[in-house]
Amino acid sequence: MNRILAILLLFSYLGFAQTRMSAEAAKSLQQLVKRKAEETQTITSDFVQYKHLDFLSSDIESTGKLAYKSPDNVSWQYVKPFSYKVVFKDQKLLINDNGNKSKLDLRSNELFKQLNHLISASINGNMFNADDFEIAYFKENKTSLVHFLPRDPQFSEFIQAFHITFSQRGTVEEVKMIEPSGDYTRIVFSNRIENKTLPDAVFDL
Repeated sequence: MNRILAILLLFSYLGFAQTRMSAEAAKSLQQLVKRKAEETQTITSDFVQYKHLDFLSSDIESTGKLAYKSPDNVSWQYVKPFSYKVVFKDQKLLINDNGNKSKLDLRSNELFKQLNHLISASINGNMFNADDFEIAYFKENKTSLVHFLPRDPQFSEFIQAFHITFSQRGTVEEVKMIEPSGDYTRIVFSNRIENKTLPDAVFDL
């Protein structure tokens, strides 16, 4: 469970120039991100994941490749320092842990089903749902930083908050997932490519 939650990823450090957005600016950001999400059918990206644990002197760093295909197919493939792949596909969670493969039917597990939805929404930026989150908007230099606090008590047991950094184009640059303990996972995306045809094999183990 902890490893799956770590894959979620998501969010950026608080910056020195962080200021709260006006309601008008927040609405403009929502519209920009929504338009971008609607026109994006596939995404591939490199990522670096930083796992921060209070009892360690430095963060645990790993790298990998992300693939996303609308509406909710997602592949996280870790390449360093270990080989590990997780795929959300056709209402199933597929895991390949260095050759050890397993499968979970998301329809029988409401928590993982919602996690799959959150992962997809976090990647494409389409998660401005006030019914699911308490949301706060900030400007941070040339980027936009949005804090999401889950309203679902079941989620709050595992995830205290999401912080997502959006670029000026409305794309997700960083995601940070904060746990109730204060530990967090931060994922930084790079080399993003949109709307490239992805073979089905990308979402297989």
